[in-house]
Amino acid sequence: MFKRPTFLLLLSCFCHLFSASQAQAQKPAKAPAGDVYVDKKGVLRWQKGGQEVALFGVNYTAPFAYSYRAIQKVGGNHEQAIRQDVYHLARLGVDAFRVHVWDVEITDTTGNLLENEHLRLLDFLVNELKQRGIKIILTPIAYWNNGYPEPDTGTGFSSIFSKGEAYTNPRAIAAQERYLTQFLNHRNPYTKALNREDPDILAFEVCNEPRYHKPEEQVTSFANRMAAAIRATGCRKPVFYNVSENPDVYEAILNAKVDGLTFQWYPQGLVANHALRGNFLPYVDQYPIPYRTDPRFRSKAKMVYEFESADIIQPVMYPFMARSFREAGFQWATQFAYDPLAIAHANTEYQTHYLNLAYTPAKAISLLIAGKVFRTVKRGQQFPRYPQDSVFSDFHVSYRQQLSEVNTPEEFYYTADTRTVPKQPAKLQHLAGVGSSPVATYGGTGAYFLDKLAPGVWRLEVMPDAVPIRDPFEKASLSKPVTQVLWTDQPLQLHLPDLGPAFAIKGLSEGNSAQSQAADGRTILRPGAYLLSAPGKATAAYTERTVFNNYLRLSEFVTPKNLELGRQLRHTPPAQAVAGQPLRLTATLTDLAATDSVFLVAQHYYGRTRTLPMSMPRYATVEATVPADLLYPGQLRYWIVVRKGTQATTFPGGFSGQPRDWDYAHLEHFEVPIVAAGTPLPLFEAGRDQERIEARTVVNNAWTDYVTTPVGALALRLVQGPLRSGQAAQSGPAASLRAYFGDKLASRTADVAGFQTVVVRARSSQPGAQLKVTLTTKDAVSYSAALPVGAELQEVRLPLSAFRPDALLLMPRPYPGFNALQYQPAGMPAFKLADAEVLQVIWEAATPTNQPLTVDIESVTLQ
Repeated sequence: MFKRPTFLLLLSCFCHLFSASQAQAQKPAKAPAGDVYVDKKGVLRWQKGGQEVALFGVNYTAPFAYSYRAIQKVGGNHEQAIRQDVYHLARLGVDAFRVHVWDVEITDTTGNLLENEHLRLLDFLVNELKQRGIKIILTPIAYWNNGYPEPDTGTGFSSIFSKGEAYTNPRAIAAQERYLTQFLNHRNPYTKALNREDPDILAFEVCNEPRYHKPEEQVTSFANRMAAAIRATGCRKPVFYNVSENPDVYEAILNAKVDGLTFQWYPQGLVANHALRGNFLPYVDQYPIPYRTDPRFRSKAKMVYEFESADIIQPVMYPFMARSFREAGFQWATQFAYDPLAIAHANTEYQTHYLNLAYTPAKAISLLIAGKVFRTVKRGQQFPRYPQDSVFSDFHVSYRQQLSEVNTPEEFYYTADTRTVPKQPAKLQHLAGVGSSPVATYGGTGAYFLDKLAPGVWRLEVMPDAVPIRDPFEKASLSKPVTQVLWTDQPLQLHLPDLGPAFAIKGLSEGNSAQSQAADGRTILRPGAYLLSAPGKATAAYTERTVFNNYLRLSEFVTPKNLELGRQLRHTPPAQAVAGQPLRLTATLTDLAATDSVFLVAQHYYGRTRTLPMSMPRYATVEATVPADLLYPGQLRYWIVVRKGTQATTFPGGFSGQPRDWDYAHLEHFEVPIVAAGTPLPLFEAGRDQERIEARTVVNNAWTDYVTTPVGALALRLVQGPLRSGQAAQSGPAASLRAYFGDKLASRTADVAGFQTVVVRARSSQPGAQLKVTLTTKDAVSYSAALPVGAELQEVRLPLSAFRPDALLLMPRPYPGFNALQYQPAGMPAFKLADAEVLQVIWEAATPTNQPLTVDIESVTLQ
């Protein structure tokens, strides 16, 4: 029999263990441990239990190349940076990691492995991933040097052998075999395991994006030789090989002795140098592999080594991509690439990509939702085509609302304000979002997470506010931040049944000593981690090291350093203002204190001037309405002024003083033309829109340029050149102009009903050139009209009544090229100009000649 003090002590310990284990038991189960195998039907399965694998995550490159150098340049510690980022990945539910190892930084020219800092950091990263339950596939050979976007400095074998030589030069082949052998036999000093034996390194993809040409036998022989080098080490893990990068010789890889095939997806191309706008969901509606019925293909496992909705910040693409991957039979998919926190403020690591929990919160939450999609949707499960598939299973994706959402009895995640009510609020275990919902009303712009630890006890994690201050896909520089992160107090109101309206709040994260109580579910919080508890709930058992969600600790909280950027304003003037109608102007403005005042100084050129107070409808947003009496035909000039006590700062420019001061000498100002009702609306102007349109080619012998017309105006030139030797003529679209005009049309909403005609000012060097003009709606439904173009620069008028339902040309071009080039919706409602937002001018491929053929487009307007 226990003595009473001993019994009480044991009872206390038992209660502590029960409480902590209960917190852990309510969370998702850990991923199966151990290795995987590929069965005879090409299905990747766990060795233990035989369940199908379904893993979703990211690429991440901090140990190598530009990322390594940039972290060093900003004064970051690489180990700390990796720890921070891996925590955020775990926080987002990532369970898969892949990277192409920069072999050029860890080998010599003959393929010997170098024990250096890059290899050590890779080992460190692998260990950190393992601690969080994240599984790994490594691609040992990258074939890249390490420079981009800077000069190359790598000295390994990939610095002297090109991709084209890599599979034909005997010295290059020998170097790769030597390197693979040593890399797989490398012992990680942190995990103590050989790479080939580590149970959390599930497989190896031999090489990243090789470059091959016929004959196919030589390609197959090389792939077999590399796979044999891996297996000769004693490695029994699956060997994957890239099949999508070289479509002309895909059969060479289908014939190879490998266990799996790897693919990538960049559905609207890469490097637009500006944010793409419009509805791109049709671009990710399916992933139709052309040889999917081939028995050789079906016998191998399928992996997506890289994917991204490049140049798109919208938080709606990833869930659709994840669903399309599962429909196509993939069991692994990893986004390229997650931006390290230390440098994500500037988006300099591959500017065409941008993903980070702190800096792109809505897009990051969409990745979390996409992971749920990938692990929920069955392999090969079929879906109707867009837009009928916008709601599937427990998921909802809306372009118009910029909303991705998952709603199950236990989980509720969303990327924007939503009115959706959780299915069973009393059963809710996990919540994450950006914006507000019926469960959480939040005033900030960062992401937040709520995890139930026990009835009436929750963990809350609130990220700092993220405010976009520049287009993140423009030309990048570490000295040019594109997103500002701010630590501000923000209001939060929770409606969680078991928590109640008077819950206690206790800070958990380092330096967070907050202690307060909510009233009517309302509180004001700074970024951090908190323990929330209903009245009377005991919380002593929850310590900073208590584990939840299997791999996270209660006190963990990671945020970027607070860059001292000062006040930032982002504003684009409307294309036009309509005379006699009030004009609402909105801007993003950061670093405002409650006592600051913001004003709009509006002037009709050198005429009347009005100073108007600006309201703040939501965090970091200011707006004001210019009255109609100031908007008579002419030009409106305006400034935004922030007053802090007796000090004034004026934008654009952020100058001291204000425009009405006698000595305010700065010429910078915003301006908008004030036009009479019925004035033509420009949808595209070659002289003004170069940085906001996409001019792309489809056929190999086409390109784009800008030229001047006889009167000195600028025109976009589409060119088809003569065919090169051995090049076959192609049919279908040759090149196109794509221009988003939804924002322009929004400034003329009162005039929309009056527009009757699309007017194109163009010319062609080809008699009878075949062009068409397409208008596409917010729902991705397209309507087209034929456009005859003559040799003289002239206006061609197309009545809106001439536009007929048509397929949408998916430009910029999807990659890989076997993806669909057109999208045809099932339903074609009557055309409504008010819903239109994208213009395309498409040039059909011409019969090749000995001289280049051209089409010049100066402007497209609505009249």
